[in-house]
Amino acid sequence: MGVEENAVGTVTTDESDAAGEVTTLAAGTVVYPIAPGYRVNVRRGPGTQYGIVRTLPYGMSVPVYCQKPGEQVSGPYGTSNLWDNIANGQFVSDAYVKTGSDGYIAPRCD
Repeated sequence: MGVEENAVGTVTTDESDAAGEVTTLAAGTVVYPIAPGYRVNVRRGPGTQYGIVRTLPYGMSVPVYCQKPGEQVSGPYGTSNLWDNIANGQFVSDAYVKTGSDGYIAPRCD
């Protein structure tokens, strides 16, 4: 299944991510798992009307550098209007990222 999202940042995979856990990389960057069984669309902005940059494969974890309100999306982790910036000019809907919170876990994007 695809998900409409955009994100800014580096995408990583690691064994603990497959278990659905938040992981801290050696450089101190925290990454959050994408919902199991979903291939999520990474978009240029906080909504499905923005172009798709790429699609994340199953089992990925992503950093969340900042978050921005946008289009409301329903996913495996609820319904949210928050979009997570995972890389420069790349966003994914927070409804598909296991952050452990329904609210902000990172600063607001400018």
